[in-house]
Amino acid sequence: MSNKRLVILLMLPVMLVASPAYAYIGPGAGAGAVAVVLGFLASVVMAFFAILWYPVKRVIKKFKGTKPQTHRGAAGSAGSS
Repeated sequence: MSNKRLVILLMLPVMLVASPAYAYIGPGAGAGAVAVVLGFLASVVMAFFAILWYPVKRVIKKFKGTKPQTHRGAAGSAGSS
């Protein structure tokens, strides 16, 4: 008898008499898992939005002829109060 058959014959009774795991996912762990999945999906959607929207926005502003506003740093706005 080969080793594979011997292992299968020895493991068969163990697999047939397996007991249930009695696993439980509490409300806290379940809510955390749902929050992680929703957060991941939201980040993917926002990444696609950022990749697609900002070049379109730039083209629209260029087409209308308006200049995008520049952000002045903290040094420029600190002395003008």
